[in-house]
Amino acid sequence: MKKLNFIIIFTLCTCLIGLHANAQEEAETNKSGTTVAQFLKIGVGARAMGQAGSFVAHSDDVYSLYWNPAGITKVKNVAFAVVHTEWFADITHQFLGLVLPVNANSAVGFQATILNMDQIEITTIDEPHGTGEFYDAGDLAIGVSYAIKLTNFFAVGITGKYIQQKIYNESASTYAFDISSQLDVPFHGLKMGMNFSNFGGKMKMDGRDLIREYDLNPENTLNDGVETHLKTEPWELPVNFAVGLAVDLIGRNDAFLKMNDNEMTFSITGNHPADAKEFASFGVEYTFQNVVSLRSGYRLNRDIEKFYYGFGLKVPIPGAAFNFDYSVASFDELDNIHIFSASVSLD
Repeated sequence: MKKLNFIIIFTLCTCLIGLHANAQEEAETNKSGTTVAQFLKIGVGARAMGQAGSFVAHSDDVYSLYWNPAGITKVKNVAFAVVHTEWFADITHQFLGLVLPVNANSAVGFQATILNMDQIEITTIDEPHGTGEFYDAGDLAIGVSYAIKLTNFFAVGITGKYIQQKIYNESASTYAFDISSQLDVPFHGLKMGMNFSNFGGKMKMDGRDLIREYDLNPENTLNDGVETHLKTEPWELPVNFAVGLAVDLIGRNDAFLKMNDNEMTFSITGNHPADAKEFASFGVEYTFQNVVSLRSGYRLNRDIEKFYYGFGLKVPIPGAAFNFDYSVASFDELDNIHIFSASVSLD
């Protein structure tokens, strides 16, 4: 019991210190719009997004690789997941995840996030309607995670990832880490989670189009010019500190209302991004007979990204379990975002 109290106090103190430090930093300087790799902020998994991304505390599937790496310790069998999200302006966002349990207390995971868009026609001052040539732009993040249970109720996880952004002939890359923890409290299924994500280096564009010739003496026709390199500035990653709570309202075991065929979990998550205002997410997930799930969520202190909802189906197949999830994110004046995800867990 003393160990449990210590871990709870330690986790709460860590969260409070992190929030206080970030709050002070935001008060001192406004960093809105000053970070790169914005695709890292796009949540993955229709199950989590159906709850407005309030998934830090009760992460327990493949999508934990993104929301809280410590949660992959709850994945008991080999599991694979794929996510496809349709964004605005023909932008697509994909996620691939694989979790391999090492033993009863630890697991490793692999993930890849890809952001693509249609080709864009090149325009110039002389040809503002297009030159007939096209260029590509896209983002990529590849990560490896490891998580372990330090006790039966407390787990920690870490992810190392490589991040790259590319546009035309220029690209930028760096490395980053996610550090997380998850605590199960023996009180009505109460869970606590923390994730400190995208902590790492800066990104700086480089490429052949930045190479230019500079004539040191234009009046000298014999001067061939000097090869120069246009300077670009390094930019920070979108660091985020998230802490959340989840509780079982309806279900088996220690839920407030015990029922065998019905389960309901309520969760709340607070986020402090380094480049935007703090916001909170609230989510509810209802499951009937461990087959059909209905989800809804809301984000507080966001301009247009507020309402979320979705559903999920779990279909047992020989030797495995198949999960399909779908969710919708409402962006008011902008179009809705549709998220599709599917996962397979081997028995």
